Amino acid sequence: MPLLNSLVNMNIGIIGAGRMGTTLARKLQAHGHQVRLANSRGPESLQDFVRETGVTAVTVAEAMQGSDVIMLTIPFGQVLTIKDAFRQVPQATIVVETMNYLPARDGVIDAIEQGLPHSAWVAQIISHPVIKAFNTIGSYSLMAEGRPAGTSGRIALSVSGEDAAAKQTIIELVNQTGFDGYDAGPLADSWRQQPGTPAYCTNLTLAEAPSARAGAIREDAQANYDFLIQKVMAQGKEYIHSLVSGNFPDNFVDHSVDIFRAYHGLPPRSRQ
Repeated sequence: MPLLNSLVNMNIGIIGAGRMGTTLARKLQAHGHQVRLANSRGPESLQDFVRETGVTAVTVAEAMQGSDVIMLTIPFGQVLTIKDAFRQVPQATIVVETMNYLPARDGVIDAIEQGLPHSAWVAQIISHPVIKAFNTIGSYSLMAEGRPAGTSGRIALSVSGEDAAAKQTIIELVNQTGFDGYDAGPLADSWRQQPGTPAYCTNLTLAEAPSARAGAIREDAQANYDFLIQKVMAQGKEYIHSLVSGNFPDNFVDHSVDIFRAYHGLPPRSRQ
């Protein structure tokens, strides 16, 4: 599929100012979009980031007003705290959810435990269609491993949802952030990019993505994820501190990608 470069000067509201939210805000602002960033602590807590990037700090309600795209980058369970704010959001607004359900952090959600895909649950809670994207990449890779279009080994990010035009818009935004966006089908299949599947945090290329997604076994995903997190934790305190804090030293290598790829039988990834 040819890459598009037509999207400029969109109004993008990002809710959540952790590493995912701030990295997306930085990249999209630099690409010419008008980005408004909100968090639970209020705009005053984001002033240093505002001065550095030119992003506008706003309240959650303000991030939703007049946005062409709203991105949710908060911990999964916190979507319950903002669901009422979506009552004023037009149905035509594209809502992207980048989140992953982690029961140990978010609490057990019965509908998901019974098989409802994460994004389908979010769409039900906020009563608005959603696009699933950016959930399969770690914060370090999102920040540091974007590459120009056409670069060998460029990481591919799946985009799932029902609306073809909305997906194409988000695919283009993915491309603008330095990754190959691709249409991964409807939300019903988005479980194939949830934690513990071969597509999750393995930094797939476009050539690798179809077979990796096809090899996902839904019933094994949570056990896979729990096992892999134990292996990541065994990498040592300094490594874990970098992942948690986002303070990556210049020589940092994200070994979790290698661990996840090896576990799922994927070949070692070239880091050119």
